[in-house]
Amino acid sequence: MYRQLEQYFRVRKEIDQKTLSYISSFFKQKKTKRNEFLLTEGEVCKHYYFVNKGCLRLFGINQDGEEGTRYFAFEGAFGTALPSLINQKPAFEFIQTIESSELLVINRDDYFHLVETVPQFGFIYRQILELAFIQAQERIYGFQGLEALEKVRWVMTNQPKLLTRISNKMAASYLGLTPQTLSRIKSKL
Repeated sequence: MYRQLEQYFRVRKEIDQKTLSYISSFFKQKKTKRNEFLLTEGEVCKHYYFVNKGCLRLFGINQDGEEGTRYFAFEGAFGTALPSLINQKPAFEFIQTIESSELLVINRDDYFHLVETVPQFGFIYRQILELAFIQAQERIYGFQGLEALEKVRWVMTNQPKLLTRISNKMAASYLGLTPQTLSRIKSKL
């Protein structure tokens, strides 16, 4: 169960087995059902999740009741409501497993204990933050000037799992399109 997590760390930073085992000892296994909520809007986020199997979705709901998906975490990736986890204020989004999932979960206190006491973990935490920032910026600024067809092509190139593993409704909410528009575009590609 910890093999993927340990591989995640090994790829990013040279790290010995003793340290990997120590880090892994803070993560607990969690199995979830499809569409299970791990966090709802207004709750304070207390956990960081590593996806061994399945997928997490982070999304919000606007005043009109429309969902806007911000992020998907597939196998071998971390996911959480990072602003709420860091500042311990109520989350403005939901975390949901969109497939039956096998997760490794670490609580906030243990996570930041590792950041502060294990240099390799702190280095990887910084990488996670930097990558999240870069991906968010690329998506925000990239999507601003793109037509619907260009958005779909961008996702096909940069995040191909989105269009093969998730529903059109969820993919459309990530792209800022209607499900009907996404279906029409996909049928032309």
